[in-house]
This record gives sequence, C-alpha cells and structure tokens, in this order.
Amino acid sequence: MNSLSLTLFDCVVLVTLLGLAWQLLATPDLFKAMVLFMSFGLVMALAWVRLAAPDVALAEAALGAGLTGPLFLSALHRLRGTRKGERRQQLDSIEHRGKIEKVTQRTSGRIIYLLLRILFAGLLLTLLVHLATILLHVEYENPGLGVFVAEQQEESGVISPVTAVLLNFRGYDTLLEIMVLFVAVVAVWSLATVRFSEKSGQVSPIQQGVVRILAPLMILVAVSLIWQGTHLAGGAFQGGAVLAAAGVLMMVSELPWLRLIPSLPVRLMLVFGPLVFLGLGVSCLADGRFLEYPGELAGFLILLIELACGLSIGLTLACLFVGGRPVDDLVDRGQLEEGS
Repeated sequence: MNSLSLTLFDCVVLVTLLGLAWQLLATPDLFKAMVLFMSFGLVMALAWVRLAAPDVALAEAALGAGLTGPLFLSALHRLRGTRKGERRQQLDSIEHRGKIEKVTQRTSGRIIYLLLRILFAGLLLTLLVHLATILLHVEYENPGLGVFVAEQQEESGVISPVTAVLLNFRGYDTLLEIMVLFVAVVAVWSLATVRFSEKSGQVSPIQQGVVRILAPLMILVAVSLIWQGTHLAGGAFQGGAVLAAAGVLMMVSELPWLRLIPSLPVRLMLVFGPLVFLGLGVSCLADGRFLEYPGELAGFLILLIELACGLSIGLTLACLFVGGRPVDDLVDRGQLEEGS
C-alpha cells in the first residue's frame, strides 16, 4: 500500500510538472509566467527529493523558487517602467489606424499564434514519445560511478559523497562554476551603476519588522547548510542561495542600514571565495597536483572552501538582483571634482 501511494504521488508530481511547464510556455502574461515558474521550481524540488537527491532539491527550492522568482519580478517592474512611454506612443499610433487594418492584423496574429502552438505541441509530443521509448529500453543494471566514489570516500576527507565529488574528485568543474558567477557580476557591474536612494519607498513597517526577524534566521540556516555539507545534504551553493534570499528580502524591504554599507567590503567579499578556492588549489602543487588536497587536511580545506564560497555565492546572487555596481558617495564626489 505504501508503494502504491508513492507511485500515485510520483504520477501526480509528474503530471503537475508537465502542466505547469505547458502553462508557463503558453501564457502571454509575463507576471503569470513568473508565478508559474516559481511553482514549477517548488514542485521540481519535490521531484528531486523523490529521486533521492536532497542536495539538488535544496538548490532547486532556493534558486528556482526563492531567488530567481524575485529576480524576474524585479526585471518585470523595471521593464514596465522603461516601456511605459513606448507603449503610450504605440497606443496613440494604433488609434489613428483604420479599423480594417487592426482587424486584419489581429486575425493574422491569432492564426500565427495558433499555428505556433500546434507546432510546439507536435514537437513536445514527439519529444515525449522519444523519451518514453528510451526509458523502456534503458538497462538499470549499470551502477554508474557510485561504486568508485564509495571506494575513494575515505580519502576525500568528507562523509558526504556529493561534496566529495564536487570539491575533491572533480573540483575543476566547481571552481569553473564559481568563476562563471564572478564573471557574471563583473559583466553586470560594467553595464550599470546603482546607488540606494536617500528616501525609502512605501514599505510597510510590518514587512520591515518581519524581515528583521527572518533575516537572522535565514543566515543561521545558510551557515548550517554550509557546515553540514561535509556529511549531509547541503553545501556552499545551497547555503549561498539561502543567504542571497535573505539579502534580497532585506533589499526589497529597504532597511536603512543597507545604505551605509561601503562598496569596498562588498568587492572584497565577492572575490574572497574564488581567491580562497584558487589559492588552495595552487598551494596543492607543492606536494602533488592542482586541487589534490593532502589526506590529513582534505576535510579542513574543503570546509574552508565551502565557507568562503558560500559567502561569495550569496553576495554574488544578491548583487545580480541589484542589477548594477554599487557607488559610494566618496566616489561620486571624486568624479564630480574631476568633471569640474
């Protein structure tokens, strides 16, 4: 009976994922699409739990639903603000057109939209048929790389096999992912600058009070996830995502003390994780190869990398939410003096 209940639950999760994905791709409303995307992330986290991948489930819940959603909502708010004047001009020009031309355009647009939906439905059905055919012919006797990971587990310095793979057996990939996030922040900062306004928006005092309570708890959860990554589900990416979510909540609530943070500590913290990861990898060259940690120090070095990268990842994701390089008042004054 228990097995039957789990099977029914898996079927419900699968159908829900397919339904959310279809509605997400088919809806023309951007706000509705973002809500569906966040819902899809939460349901996908449940799917990863059922697939015995709690690490991926934590990352999906924190990134796919908790952080990416507010990023999309912020982008939509800015997009609507910048295009408000353009939309007004478009509406004025449409009013001057003839009724026959508008009817013709609407009819042709609906026909094209219907044809695209039919084409997409056919491609999706073809993909599902191919996936079902592959699943029916897959042989599950291959144990994969789990046996080899288990054999080398003691030499990795950690108990969690996921952390052993990510930071020891294939540390090159994880280091590259950290560098990609860092380059993304550099690219965003090179395009725009952002400074907190002196006057706060109309944020409810209740919201600010709730955030003041939730933010410390989220920071504790983030540190706990980073700490337990060596022996349980968790790690730098999961903890960093929760830390970034706490930062996004504080920025959305416009807490006053955020305006007093200078940009120099933010810059140093952004490069802290990549520098620690890269520096420890280079230090391993003295006794072995790059990122080949000594056996007796492997556990400590991995924990140090997790802590440093967790802080940098959290700050990186929060800075991507801001959408630009923070500017200090002193920097502004220096630029003004140079301009004068």
